[in-house]
Amino acid sequence: MQSLRELYRIGMGPSSSHTMAPRKAAQRFLEDNPTAASYRVTLYGSLAATGKGHFTDRAIQEVLGADKTQIVWLPETVLPYHTNAMRFEALNDKGDAAVQWTTYSVGGGALRDEGEKPAQEVYAFKDFSEIVSWAQDQGRPLWAAAVECEGEEILSYLTTVWNQMQSCVRRGLEHEDVLPGGLRLARKAYSFYKKALAQRQELARTGLLSAYALAVSEENAGRGIVVTAPTCGSSGVVAGVLYYLKYHQKATDREIVNALATAGLVGNTVKQNGSVSGAEVGCQGEVGVACAMAAAAVAQLFGGTISQIEYAAEIGLEHFLGLTCDPVMGLVQIPCIERNAIAANRAVAAAEYALYTDGKHRVSFDDVVQAMMETGHDLPPLYKETAQGGLATLYK
Repeated sequence: MQSLRELYRIGMGPSSSHTMAPRKAAQRFLEDNPTAASYRVTLYGSLAATGKGHFTDRAIQEVLGADKTQIVWLPETVLPYHTNAMRFEALNDKGDAAVQWTTYSVGGGALRDEGEKPAQEVYAFKDFSEIVSWAQDQGRPLWAAAVECEGEEILSYLTTVWNQMQSCVRRGLEHEDVLPGGLRLARKAYSFYKKALAQRQELARTGLLSAYALAVSEENAGRGIVVTAPTCGSSGVVAGVLYYLKYHQKATDREIVNALATAGLVGNTVKQNGSVSGAEVGCQGEVGVACAMAAAAVAQLFGGTISQIEYAAEIGLEHFLGLTCDPVMGLVQIPCIERNAIAANRAVAAAEYALYTDGKHRVSFDDVVQAMMETGHDLPPLYKETAQGGLATLYK
């Protein structure tokens, strides 16, 4: 498994795969070819199908220069390695390609060339059951596995991640404007927050969790700076839940940083043995995994045992199996934003359910990850971020 730094990435929304990674690719190509007369960037498959709604072209042109960069859209052409493919070409004065580079956005903001090995692995664990066994054998909490493998400095990085998450929630709660894109979708976080504050404490939780998740998701849709957890499109779930736990359940910053480590191990397991790419497995790999990460964090913060924490993660993902990725107009807005709010509430419910049990359960988290991957491969392409099926086609 890779470092948690590869899972929790700080960058501009609205999409880790369609915006953050293409921007990074453009920066890398510009560094290698700064004197090109102009550039041509060809987008393939899912990256092209919803690239305009995800502002992929703007992310690339803001780096390479809008006046120097031609974007070619080929949504019907899917390259074998991954559906999120892009080819960069540096053109000379005659318009001929002097240099070309094909790379792939494989989810969560990560780039990979065909045949390239993933980022260096720093965890020897193959799946979540091995992390659980290590913690039980050592008599240590799950989050300690992150420190064991990455050193104390990973906690410093997670503190930075947590500070960014809090900042994003606060910014999102301040805005009441309309999100960019053709839907003219109004932000709701501020309204939810104010209404929740007027409720009795026992009734306010749903509104507060929703408000905080909406705040981050709306910031993401507005091209704000967010943290992938595990993606931009699902960034509101973990951030919203942890914000609620700090400001309404008295969780300390150090406890939340530790919970982020545990949530990261859950997300890393999926990246290792499954996928967090909506273009590859649908929204179950984004919002579903985010729910599992948040559920594990909640169970830990509520004093759950290792088995209960693993059970919470299993519940969080299991009940999102088969969730399609069908963004209306290719925007990360409908149904994405609302799904973040629902998943935040589900994460707390999943953790509470697990805590009511003794932690014993028949289906492991690793089993659900395998089922998610198989389900994702069986989903037709029109339900995997191409905006060619589901709500994306029914909405008028």
